[in-house]
Amino acid sequence: MAGLVVVIDIGKTHSKASLWTPDGRELARTRYSNRQAEANGYPCLDIDGIEAWLRASLSDFARMGTVSAIIPIAHGAACAVVRGRELVAAPMDYEADLPADILHAYREQRDAFSETGSPSMDRGLNLGAQLHALEARIPDLLAGDAVIVPWPQYWAWRLTGVAVSEVTSLGAHTDLWSPIRKAPSPMAVRRGWAQRLAPFCHAGDVVGTLLPEWSAATGLPAETRVHAGLHDSNAALLAARMYPEIRDRDAAIVSTGTWFVTMRPIREEQTELAALGQGGVVNVDVNGLPVPTLIFMGGREVEILCGEGIRIDDPQYEDGIMAALPGCVSKGAMILPTFVPGTGPFAGASGAWLNPPQNPIERAAAVALYVGLLTDFALARVGARGTIMIDGRFARAKAFVSVLACLRADHHIYAARQEADLALGAMSLLSPTLSVQGSLELIKPEPLDLSGYRTRWLEASGEKGPSA
Repeated sequence: MAGLVVVIDIGKTHSKASLWTPDGRELARTRYSNRQAEANGYPCLDIDGIEAWLRASLSDFARMGTVSAIIPIAHGAACAVVRGRELVAAPMDYEADLPADILHAYREQRDAFSETGSPSMDRGLNLGAQLHALEARIPDLLAGDAVIVPWPQYWAWRLTGVAVSEVTSLGAHTDLWSPIRKAPSPMAVRRGWAQRLAPFCHAGDVVGTLLPEWSAATGLPAETRVHAGLHDSNAALLAARMYPEIRDRDAAIVSTGTWFVTMRPIREEQTELAALGQGGVVNVDVNGLPVPTLIFMGGREVEILCGEGIRIDDPQYEDGIMAALPGCVSKGAMILPTFVPGTGPFAGASGAWLNPPQNPIERAAAVALYVGLLTDFALARVGARGTIMIDGRFARAKAFVSVLACLRADHHIYAARQEADLALGAMSLLSPTLSVQGSLELIKPEPLDLSGYRTRWLEASGEKGPSA
């Protein structure tokens, strides 16, 4: 089979690679659990482990047909510094603590939210903070012809040897981009980082073809085209717009994984950035338009709260978890934010359980209620209206989507049941006429009144009124 496309999806917790026909039919998929790594004395992303897995995956795909194109997706809070074919500085792990004096000195130089749409975030979640810390550690970091390459484009560089930058990656709470100006931020210019950004291109542009070493190691054709790629949340946004239920509506998108990213795309230019409050970010889509967004680490919270017990997205327990929801509400079992300090709309709060259930099914139900409440709060912040779409891992968590449908009973809540939504979004850049093979599931509200429960949760969390 010819003309196949590979989508590489490098998440924070897991990495995935998938093989597709040009008309959007998935043929194969591999998955890798990212590990902790270190470079030059600092915690970095697992570039060696991911690369070894990617070589093996591409080799498997090469035996299934002729691959003509590869496009990468990755999260936004990372970059590499490269010089020609040399890696000068590996991407830093944004969850690693930065020295307090380094972080304080950096924050005094940041531009205002009204300029960048990028809030001051914990640890290395602002890409500028990583660059500041790297320059303190590596004084000649940007010497010579070194350039800064965002994380999705790192993989395009690794496959082709060509370094580029792309706007969705730089518009993801990096402090380096001004959405209104559609240009690097004033701070990025002052620090000399803007001048060191690799040349810009569109996410769907071809960067180059495979390096000989990759072709030889994987069996892929030397002429395989590699596209620049994009920020993962924007791939989810593109995928959502492919569905007829979403395409022509004012719809909010909730992309779920390690991060829950709630976006409400706008259809016209904004003259000022939205005041989203804590946890709010103004991302940038592939056309350079601002996208009001609210983010929190919902997947990480689920992992912490469920521990080794029953997960809310485990299909074998979904009926039991659903049945346990009313009991959790009536008993006042409740989780207060947040169990991932320094992130999201409740970044300064310390998580707590109220009336914690001992039964593992009921505990999972309480977690589903909690994540649903956080998502409802995020939707209120971005101004969600009539239509909401949930995609990603937790779109298949029945209790979570049901809770959200109850909280938003006057909205149309759709869930994407197929796992490959990000990949389809990336593929739409290569094939604009690509259509979605599956359909969305309309989630009907259960006969469960959560209005009082939500009000109590908001009050206990320090909020004065119900979300809208």
